[in-house]
Amino acid sequence: MPSVREPLDPRISMWHFLAFFMRFMREKAGLSLTQCGEIMGAARSTVSNLEAGRRRPQDDQMRLLDKHFGTGLLFQLILWFARMAHDPDWARQCMEYEKTSTAIKTYHGKAIPRPFQTEGYIRALVEAGPYKDVEAEVAERMAGQSLILERSDQPTLWMLVDENVLGCPVGGPEIMKAQLQHLLIMSSQQNVVMRIVPNSEGAHYGFDGPFQVICQADRDVAYAGAQNGGRLIEGPSEVRDFSTMFERIGAKALPEDASRALIERYLEQHS
Repeated sequence: MPSVREPLDPRISMWHFLAFFMRFMREKAGLSLTQCGEIMGAARSTVSNLEAGRRRPQDDQMRLLDKHFGTGLLFQLILWFARMAHDPDWARQCMEYEKTSTAIKTYHGKAIPRPFQTEGYIRALVEAGPYKDVEAEVAERMAGQSLILERSDQPTLWMLVDENVLGCPVGGPEIMKAQLQHLLIMSSQQNVVMRIVPNSEGAHYGFDGPFQVICQADRDVAYAGAQNGGRLIEGPSEVRDFSTMFERIGAKALPEDASRALIERYLEQHS
């Protein structure tokens, strides 16, 4: 007899609550995953992934469930609150999206973005933070990086950073020297677009904080960084706003060749 997976803990986040409630209503109505998929216009595997938290539901799917179960706007409202709330499980979900991404566009004004960090740079950032288990955090970040960089079908990686990031000696001169050398190596790869916003540009759209847009075959999602976490954004309109913001920041950035030359000038300071 096949084992039945336990439902998600609805106390962890609104996303878990929504997945839990979807399964509760389906089982209460005696529906199979296939039957529920027919109601939602989705495959059985999609319903399974939604209830397991491996995939996020869309507005039209929740609208169809509300109509079938006679729940008014309940499913749609839970989805809205989930999108608006801080998600403590954002890192796991981001990793799921990154594993299937076609492109990842990252802007950061304070640090080298994660896909481009060396282990030494990662360790220096972790040691400067509030983490109790430094080794576990470093290992987790390295594993997340590997999921992107070691894929056979690597996504296109776009990096926008402010110039001051290159001059900030994270971990000291030797670690920063290795990090800048690593950036130059990565910038020569076919799937990497690396551009620097010079300090001379002054204030721009990125001053509100770091973010990334994760492009997938069927849709895009975004993540906005913040202290002690951040927010995963899946609403199409808000994701488009972040894509537009990325383009506006990019309009201030140096071309790729000039960006590499600027990295080389900062590298010379550590030679």
